[in-house]
Amino acid sequence: MISNKDNRIVMTLDAGGTNFVFSAIQGNEMIIEPLTYPSRADDLDACLKTIINGFTEVKQKLGDKKPVAISFAFPGPADYKKGIIFDLANLPAFRGGVALGPMLEEQFDLPVFINNDGNLYAYGEAIAGFLSDVNQQLRAAGSPRQFKNLVGFTLGTGFGAGIVINQQLIIGDNSNAGEVWLLRNKFFENINAEASASIRAIKREYAKKVGIPVEEAPEPKDIYDIATGEQTGNKEAAIEAFHHMAAAIGDAAANVATLIDGLIVFGGGIAGAKDIFMPRVIEEMNSNYTELDGETFPRMAVKAFNMERSEEVSQFLKGNKKSLQVPFSEKTIDYDPMMRIGVGVSRIGTSKAISIGAYAFALHELDNRQN
Repeated sequence: MISNKDNRIVMTLDAGGTNFVFSAIQGNEMIIEPLTYPSRADDLDACLKTIINGFTEVKQKLGDKKPVAISFAFPGPADYKKGIIFDLANLPAFRGGVALGPMLEEQFDLPVFINNDGNLYAYGEAIAGFLSDVNQQLRAAGSPRQFKNLVGFTLGTGFGAGIVINQQLIIGDNSNAGEVWLLRNKFFENINAEASASIRAIKREYAKKVGIPVEEAPEPKDIYDIATGEQTGNKEAAIEAFHHMAAAIGDAAANVATLIDGLIVFGGGIAGAKDIFMPRVIEEMNSNYTELDGETFPRMAVKAFNMERSEEVSQFLKGNKKSLQVPFSEKTIDYDPMMRIGVGVSRIGTSKAISIGAYAFALHELDNRQN
C-alpha cells in the first residue's frame, strides 16, 4: 500500500457523463480544491480540450510543485493499459476509439494511467476509507481480526464495482474485473443486475407502484424524501422502490462475497439513502437457500453485518472469541469461529476515494516500472 507520507504528487480526474472533477493528490490527501467543469460529452474536441485545460489549470495551481504522473477514472469499455477509450454510452463523442492516454502523455510529458471508477473507488476505500476504518475499529476493540480484501460497489446511473484482494487491485486480463452490472438480475431471469440496481430502477419501480409513466417519476432524491416523509407522495411506494433496488444489490453482493470473502462498501449518489436500503441489503445477503426437499441453509458461508447500525457493529467487533486446548499439551489457543464480513457505505466520499485510488494506482505502477 502507498504510504500517506509519500510526497509524490499525482494530478487526478473523476470523469462522469455530466461533469469532470480535477484535483491533485499528495500523501493520500487532496492538496488543491477540486475543479469541476462540464464534460461536453457530445463534442469530442470540446471534451478533450476540457480535459487538457483542466489538467493545465491543476498544474498551474501546483506552482513549483512538480507532479510525477496523471491518473484518473474514465468510463469503459477501454484498453486501460494503452489508454484507449472505446465506445461509451455516457460520453457519445468517444465513438470509434480515442487514444486519450497517449494524447495526455504528449501534452504534459508525464506518465498517464487510466482505470474505471469502480476499480479506483475500491482501491481508495481499501487504502484510506472503509477497509482501514473497519480494521482500526477491530484493533481498538482488541480483536485479532484484520481484513485485507474489499469489494467497492458504485450505485448511481450504473452499477459498478472494484475488487481489492490482499491489498492489490484486481484489474483482469481484459481490464474487465468487477463488471457486476452484468450479473444476473434477481427479479428478471434474462436481464442483467443493473436494470434493478440503478437510478432508473428506483424511478421505474416508484412509477409502477403509483401508476404513472416512468418519465414522470421523481428523481431518486425526491423519492427518498417521500420515503422519509420530507416530501408529500406515496411513502409506501417510495420505500418499496428502494427495497426493490436493495434486494437486487444484496443478491449481487452475496454472489460476489461468496467468491471474494471480504468487506463490502457502497458509494455513489444512491448510497446517501443507506438508512432505507442497507437493512434490506443485509437481509438479502443473510437469506437462505431452500433444498428440493424443503431444507434450508444460508446462502453465504459468512454472515454479513450492517456497519451503519451501532448494535451490529458492536457484535461484529466482539466476534465470538474462544479458547481451545491444544491436544496432548497444557497450552491453549484463542480463536474466533465467527465467519463474518462488514457491509457499509463510504466513510470518505466517493469522489475522494476515486481520487485517492487513482493516486495510489499511479504510484504503484511507477514503482513497478522502476523495479
